[in-house]
Amino acid sequence: MSTTEADLRGYSAKMPAGTPLYMSIASDVRDLIASEALGPHTLLPSERELAEQHGVSRMTARQALSLLESEGVVYRKPPRGTFVAEPRVRFHIGSFSEEVARMGRRPAAQLLWAEHQAATPAVRRALGLDEGAAVHVFHRLRSVDEVPFALETTFLPAELTPGILDMTEDGSLWAVLRSKYAIELARTTAVLESIVLDDASSVQLGVRAGSAGTLLTRTTYDSADRCVEYARDVYRADRAAFEVSEELRSQRLSAV
Repeated sequence: MSTTEADLRGYSAKMPAGTPLYMSIASDVRDLIASEALGPHTLLPSERELAEQHGVSRMTARQALSLLESEGVVYRKPPRGTFVAEPRVRFHIGSFSEEVARMGRRPAAQLLWAEHQAATPAVRRALGLDEGAAVHVFHRLRSVDEVPFALETTFLPAELTPGILDMTEDGSLWAVLRSKYAIELARTTAVLESIVLDDASSVQLGVRAGSAGTLLTRTTYDSADRCVEYARDVYRADRAAFEVSEELRSQRLSAV
């Protein structure tokens, strides 16, 4: 018996009565992965083996593996089988390059296109620009350790960033704003939404069409409270997670 099979046999579902069997099996596998008993790229038992170990049908075992795959916990490589996925990279909201470098990994940016454009109404509103204002737009494929992670579309006020389209910088645009344009970045806000990746995005990110994605819409302000960046970033949901923290100040509760 392999180590993986022994580990899986040793686990028993700890979920409430009435929980579907496939969810209990998925929970067992998820717990083993979280405890590092099963490392990245470990081959999991097949559907048939899982079904025999848990006394369920192959359909139930298949549902368990499909659930884990949809969560990005495992990946499938037919005909070899199902494997434990790499842990998600956990980002704070901010510069992609700076966040990845902070974790000791290698960020990269492939420029897909860059243009000088008239700002659309939505972009004007986000950046607080006047009608007729122009923007510089960058569309880039971002990767971590050569694995595609995100598609970034970044809008910068053209008036604040003359000549930026001529730069060959392939790293952090924030670093360019600081070093080349003396823009002191002060704060950034973001909204995260779950989306389904379209065909073009799926191809560029190396996932199946219709895979889950995360749309991160970000605005960044300088020390004068000007909006200096508006971005719409599409991340692979199976590779990226976002950590958000908020300082809670004690508040006086009114009596009821």
